[in-house]
Amino acid sequence: MTAAVSIRDLDIELGFGASRRLILDGVALDVPQGACFGLVGESGSGKSTVLRCIALLLRGWSGDIDINGRPVRDIPRAEYCRQVQMVFQDPYGSLHPRQSVATALFEPLRTHKLDRHQERAEAALADVGLPGDFLYRYPHELSGGQRQRVAIARALILDPSILLLDEPTSALDVSVQAEVLNLLSDLRTKRGLTYLLVSHDLAVIDHLCDQFAVMQHGRLLEVLPREAIANLQVTNDYSRSLIQASLDYDRAI
Repeated sequence: MTAAVSIRDLDIELGFGASRRLILDGVALDVPQGACFGLVGESGSGKSTVLRCIALLLRGWSGDIDINGRPVRDIPRAEYCRQVQMVFQDPYGSLHPRQSVATALFEPLRTHKLDRHQERAEAALADVGLPGDFLYRYPHELSGGQRQRVAIARALILDPSILLLDEPTSALDVSVQAEVLNLLSDLRTKRGLTYLLVSHDLAVIDHLCDQFAVMQHGRLLEVLPREAIANLQVTNDYSRSLIQASLDYDRAI
């Protein structure tokens, strides 16, 4: 079966002059259709940069990125946006403070010349557990968890098959994190979605992902099954220390 996301030899340098440096170095991975694949590693390891390259938010990369068997640069932009959407880390920054929820949800529908805006927006809110009257609220009237649900609804409203999730719960309270993670799990089952999830929290990876890759200094060290978190079946010393530190922290609290 063709992978939903396939990456080969992904490199990118950022910065200028003497400060220019290699951010990603030969990253390669495959995300099966319908799977949830995680990316973990310390801050600055390149996890989010991988997502931004896939999302075409960064353009100066070299290598190959295929979406459902097609080179991402060959897919017309409008068609690409119907296939791939991204949910960002900060629900307080991803919604315009002076635009209502209706504006946030209607905009992609208008851009893609889709009809039945009200009906589609209310259905998208229902999918994330929010009532239709939230269309008339503004971000400052919503909690962090509600804002992130709106951001997920906005990502889903074009009915994509792939979601890029960049630390989607890290800015939320612990109790709200669990609610959003369960929502994402349910949506994946209901819609047959494919997730590529960046997280620093191995408990999140364990909850959602089938496989995950460990990154360090822009390089992908190894791909592991979820079970590796519990049984420490890893080959790389850094991966072992990362997982062990997470397990020790969980036991301490």
